[in-house]
Amino acid sequence: MSFAADTELERPRVAFALGRSSGNAVQRNRVRRRLRALLREHADRVRPGRYLLGVRGSASQVTYRRAQAQLLELLKSAGALLGPEEGAP
Repeated sequence: MSFAADTELERPRVAFALGRSSGNAVQRNRVRRRLRALLREHADRVRPGRYLLGVRGSASQVTYRRAQAQLLELLKSAGALLGPEEGAP
């Protein structure tokens, strides 16, 4: 994942990179929809900036809860999650 902080943005801007190894077009679109839903769910905790999420392998086989845990861990390790003292609920 790439993250670039941008103080002029009001909310996160996210792009997805899914190769053909992630499955056919239907599976890749399903993964994108799932990631968008997860990001909407946690939008108040994600620091404004520009994000590029790269997905490899069989991401369509991952459960929603596992995808959520992995995404939050990824955002946390990139320093993109706001802590409680920074305005997150």
